[in-house]
Amino acid sequence: MVLSTATYDGEKHCHIIHHTSQSQIETDAPKDNHGMGARFSPTDLLGAALGSCILTTMAIHFEKDGLALKGALAQVTKEMAANPRRITKLNVRIEFPKGIQAELRPKIELVAHSCPVHKSLHSTIEIPIEFVYPD
Repeated sequence: MVLSTATYDGEKHCHIIHHTSQSQIETDAPKDNHGMGARFSPTDLLGAALGSCILTTMAIHFEKDGLALKGALAQVTKEMAANPRRITKLNVRIEFPKGIQAELRPKIELVAHSCPVHKSLHSTIEIPIEFVYPD
């Protein structure tokens, strides 16, 4: 088990501590929901978690094959609905470094769709993933 603690600091700001590493994150409500948008919102963190989980899962899976993914980039664009307020779509774009062999690409894409965050999200959230391989 991993413990995180979130403390409400007022003015829609929270301070979060990851107790294992003592890493800290601060959040703010977004501008369109009574906040200043000065930091990640909680739903922004969900999108960021998806992107980093996809990259990490691919790196773990392909490390044993000697496939270098250093420099890969995940961009996640979050779309919200108003009533009830919720995430409806997380558009993901994965840009790979040069040198990813064409025969590995289907396997890479399968692994991307199997990261733990992706598998934990509700099925009503659309999660299209665009894969960009430079030639």
